[in-house]
Amino acid sequence: MLDALTVATAVAALALAAWCGFAAYRDQPTKDWHFIGMAVVSLLATVQLIVGIVLLARGEKPDQGTTIFVAYLIGAFACIPAAGFMSLAERTRWGSVTVAAGGIVLAVLQVRLYDIWGG
Repeated sequence: MLDALTVATAVAALALAAWCGFAAYRDQPTKDWHFIGMAVVSLLATVQLIVGIVLLARGEKPDQGTTIFVAYLIGAFACIPAAGFMSLAERTRWGSVTVAAGGIVLAVLQVRLYDIWGG
């Protein structure tokens, strides 16, 4: 895996979590700007998914197994879009809380992906 991409994705996810957490603190739902932030973080997760698949296709193997690595890649890829869709269903401060939680989960998944790959 690319360490810089993993760090960038984790930092962006934590920034999104802080931003949406602040919106929840101010009793605001997710707004258009938050969805732009989710799109940026989702783009980083998509790039990481592609890089992971390319590395596996080239014959490189994660230290802790390919199956678990692919499962975590797919989970990281789907984390923020799922939280975004749930925040659309809940147009209160709890929608912002949902996206903030999704950002924290994505950051944790990035650390786990790094460990699985052998970092």
